[in-house]
Amino acid sequence: MRSTVYKKIMIATDGSELVRKAVDSAIEIAKLSEAQMYAIHVIVQGGYSITPYINAEWEKAMKEHLWQEGQEATAYVENVGRASNVEVKSIILEGSPAVEIIDFAEKNDIDLIVMGSHGKSAIKRFLIGSVAEKVVKHSKIAVLVVRKETTENVLLNLVQVL
Repeated sequence: MRSTVYKKIMIATDGSELVRKAVDSAIEIAKLSEAQMYAIHVIVQGGYSITPYINAEWEKAMKEHLWQEGQEATAYVENVGRASNVEVKSIILEGSPAVEIIDFAEKNDIDLIVMGSHGKSAIKRFLIGSVAEKVVKHSKIAVLVVRKETTENVLLNLVQVL
C-alpha cells in the first residue's frame, strides 16, 4: 500500500529508548509514503552553562558533549532509515526544543512531525511541561506522538488511515 499523504516527515529525537519506538513508526510511514525524512535534535540553548561560575573551557567541553549526543541520536535515525531504504537528513539545532521543532517544520514544509512522549504524570507536566505537548498545542502541522506503550498499535491505526 503506497500513500502520498506525507511528502516530508520529521522525527524529533533526543536519542532515548522511547524515541527509538517513534523512529520505527516514522520510518515506516516515510517508507509507505516515499517521503523525505528529517531527523532533528535540539540542544537546549544555554543548557551547558548552568551557572555563571563555570569557566569557558568547561562550557566548551559541555557544548561539544551535547553536540556529540545530538550526532549520535540523529545517526541512529539515519541507520534505521538506511536499513529500510529511507534516506534521512540529520539536523542539529540549538534553542528551545518545542520552538525549534515547530519553526523548522514550518520553514521546511514538513507534512508530519513524529515525536515520542515520555508519559509524564499530570503534576510533572504541569510543573515542567512537555516538549511533545507544547508542539501539539502550537504546531499548525500534523503531529504524531508515539506513547511509551507499543508502536504496533500506532502503526496499525496509521496504516488504516493511509
